[in-house]
Amino acid sequence: MNKNNIRNFSIIAHIDHGKSTLADRMLEITGTIEKRKMQDQFLDSMELERERGITIKLQPVRMKWADNYTLNLIDTPGHIDFSYEVSRALKAVEGSILLVDATQGVQAQTLTTLNMAREIGLTIIPVISKIDSPLADVEETVKEISQLLDCSRDEILKVSGKTGEGVENLLNEIISRVPPPKEKLINNNQFSSLVFDFQYSNHTGVIVYVRVMSGSVRKHDKLKFKIADRIFEAIDVGVFMPEETIVDSLNAGEIGYIVTGIKEPGIASVGDTVSTEKDNEPALEGYKRPRPVVWASIYPESQDNLVLLRQALGRLSLSDSAFTYEEEASGTLGKGYRCGFLGMLHLEIITERLRREFNLELIVTMPTIIYSVKLKNSKEIKVYSPPLFPDDHEVVEVSEPVITMKIITPPSYIGGLMKSIYEHEGEITSTDNFGDNRTIITLDMPLRELMRNFFDEVKSVSSGYASISYDITGNRLADVMRMDILVADESVPAFARVVSRKRVQEEAEQVVEKLHKILPRELFTFKIQAKAHGRILASRTLSGMKKDAAATLSGGDITRKMKLREKQKQGRKRLKEHGKVNIPQQAFIKMMRND
Repeated sequence: MNKNNIRNFSIIAHIDHGKSTLADRMLEITGTIEKRKMQDQFLDSMELERERGITIKLQPVRMKWADNYTLNLIDTPGHIDFSYEVSRALKAVEGSILLVDATQGVQAQTLTTLNMAREIGLTIIPVISKIDSPLADVEETVKEISQLLDCSRDEILKVSGKTGEGVENLLNEIISRVPPPKEKLINNNQFSSLVFDFQYSNHTGVIVYVRVMSGSVRKHDKLKFKIADRIFEAIDVGVFMPEETIVDSLNAGEIGYIVTGIKEPGIASVGDTVSTEKDNEPALEGYKRPRPVVWASIYPESQDNLVLLRQALGRLSLSDSAFTYEEEASGTLGKGYRCGFLGMLHLEIITERLRREFNLELIVTMPTIIYSVKLKNSKEIKVYSPPLFPDDHEVVEVSEPVITMKIITPPSYIGGLMKSIYEHEGEITSTDNFGDNRTIITLDMPLRELMRNFFDEVKSVSSGYASISYDITGNRLADVMRMDILVADESVPAFARVVSRKRVQEEAEQVVEKLHKILPRELFTFKIQAKAHGRILASRTLSGMKKDAAATLSGGDITRKMKLREKQKQGRKRLKEHGKVNIPQQAFIKMMRND
């Protein structure tokens, strides 16, 4: 294949801006998918993606268009938690469609992904979507994009993924504007490729997704992972049409896959270089490793399923390299795994996949971040789990991650947003006008507070019109402490949390009240309590179920009923002293989600 006829591109967009719908129309118009086989969100193959209407996993696809041009699209997620997936896709292409919803305008996440693309040096094609919507404000959106990109209005394309309007013109503009694979990457005709993703097959092992930088590769070629220093034989090579389709060879500039046959975890990694066995050149510049920002411990509800949980986490890590896990033990919950995630949605997706795909019943602790804690004995420790946070009297100082956040909002919602920002310890550094009816608020905030329902509050206060993007920018001192939750006088590690000292009383009352509503009643009465500072801050009593043991008796001596009731009373007293509350899985889920 002539590399001059190849165009590699991605679509970058905020969540729900019509990216998957546009990709559907491209597949349909190019004839990549027959119309009778077409379905919405075709490239979103996971059940969770279709249910939620979001893209979680990047997906490449090859299309043919206009005089044998090959267009390689990498469909990317739009949610901020999956920015890492977007960054990987951008490294494998030469151009990006910047897709902006005509009904919503430029969003905060749009700025983040645009900056990624610019840093790499990609060609940007600005496109406005949903122009067929009665709510579309095309003129205002054109103004925002031209201001953002400093481009002329004529450079901005307009499409409807729903009706297909403007999509053929967009495909032609991709050929016209996006350059072919760069000549400087073609080096001595020796095969070299960059791994931007991979998946696992029970039959063929790890399948790596690669962008070929130079040379070509065929079936049975001897190859090696340079960073892992592992040699293997290519079982097959192919492209995505969008199903995996075997080809004779993958050549310079192309995007495709290599079946490695490797079934061991930890060999393949995103950013590694796959090259010929005898290649002694240094590895290609890869990607930055993803850095988990949210941590939670996951335990099987039954310790009999610990091995199954380990296998499930290992299997998921073969298709999602962005989360980490390692074994840990809790005196109350038994053995489990400490896991790191890119954000709250990433945590929710992984735990949901564990339940659905592996039929696991799980206990998930409250999500937290990493704190650096200096102790009075001069030691400094990293704390990733609330139950492991030291007692208040042992701590000298605590530092925590801080984020720099951008919020784009209509000016009419600024007053309500300012109140929320203040309540979440945010410090505003600047405000700027954007277009005729939008404002960008830039602020610093503890990452801890972002996890305390800040996303939901912003959406609620702004009636859904405001959007958020953020980056972790450093650490600063934090005035926080551990709060324990006791159920029937027994501490429940999964409910422990690290909270701001000035909010500890409010948090204690909220958590106790919430647990009082969601925990089922038992045969005995028990207390739900929040404890910090070495004292109980909030307490609620959950009454036991009422049942009269003598109710079924009729007639006879009254003393018989009295004896039964006294026996029942003594039994309840023993249950209260020694009974254990069975906390259902749904209670842990609701506490994690802040339902």
